Amino acid sequence: MIKNKKILIIGGAGFIGHNLALKLKSLKAKVMIVDGLTINNLGSLKKNTNKLPHPKLSMKIIKERIRLIKKHKIPLKKVDARNYHKLSKVFNGFKPSVVVHLAAVSHANRSNKEPHSTFDHSLRTLENALDNSKEIVDHFIFLSSSMIYGNFKKTTVNENEKCEPLGIYAALKYSGEKIIKAYNQVFNLPYTIIRPSALYGERCISRRVGQIFIENCLNKKEIKIEGDGKEKLDFTYIQDLVSGLIEIIKNKKAKNNTFNITYGNAQPINKLVEILKRDFPDLKVVYSKRDKLMPKRGTLSTRKAKQLINYKPKWPLSRGYKKYINWYKNIFLES
Repeated sequence: MIKNKKILIIGGAGFIGHNLALKLKSLKAKVMIVDGLTINNLGSLKKNTNKLPHPKLSMKIIKERIRLIKKHKIPLKKVDARNYHKLSKVFNGFKPSVVVHLAAVSHANRSNKEPHSTFDHSLRTLENALDNSKEIVDHFIFLSSSMIYGNFKKTTVNENEKCEPLGIYAALKYSGEKIIKAYNQVFNLPYTIIRPSALYGERCISRRVGQIFIENCLNKKEIKIEGDGKEKLDFTYIQDLVSGLIEIIKNKKAKNNTFNITYGNAQPINKLVEILKRDFPDLKVVYSKRDKLMPKRGTLSTRKAKQLINYKPKWPLSRGYKKYINWYKNIFLES
């Protein structure tokens, strides 16, 4: 049951977190958000420290997130999760039964350029959350990444595949998985690890590929693709990930398990271009050399999630990306 369950989302004002919080609130959960509002949020946007190409548009998107959180009366505690004592006060006051840990630098290139900051915001926040969870939380949920698999050795990988992460971002995500399992071994803290892939959807400013392509089209700029565009990614609409998270929170079988939560059918990057051309027939594409630190990926098998927790993805790329484009066009016209 979700109703009246106390759920704390750390990093909950981000792209995934606020979408999850809105859904949980609609299901009558007692949800609270903890967020320092600095990573890909108000703090970084005020001076555009991440050098986003369209900061005004990004700020509008962030303000829309905050507006929705306030509209639905979801408590938002502005707390930096790196501060152990401030985070402890939140835990002691709220006493959550479920914690969803989302605090991280969610950008592989930025992580490779700023490893100290990435470690600080990813692993330090995680250790603080785990330590505060070990005696009061019934279920600790961690968002990992498909990038922990490294270069896919098969067209489809399942959760038992050997992980060989490339780069700082993937290595820290994999380290996070190991730390969580250690807390389970030592403190018997129930966990679920989730590995999403190629997310896209409303109110994202994390510079994921789907977002970049749409913004370039809206601003009449060319689309740049590293490689030939034939490489496949398991593009996943945000509402499919959220539905998977809901099933994980509801289902006891999810505990002490790792799940791929994706659409489960990789598509070539050129498919995004094909969909975009329906709205932007004059778009131009430039292909360039591929980044060697970006792993070659494919489909993540969702069989385990479908069988164990009744996960049912509903948004193929053709439908989800079109919906995302329409949302972006509307918010861009209003800017």
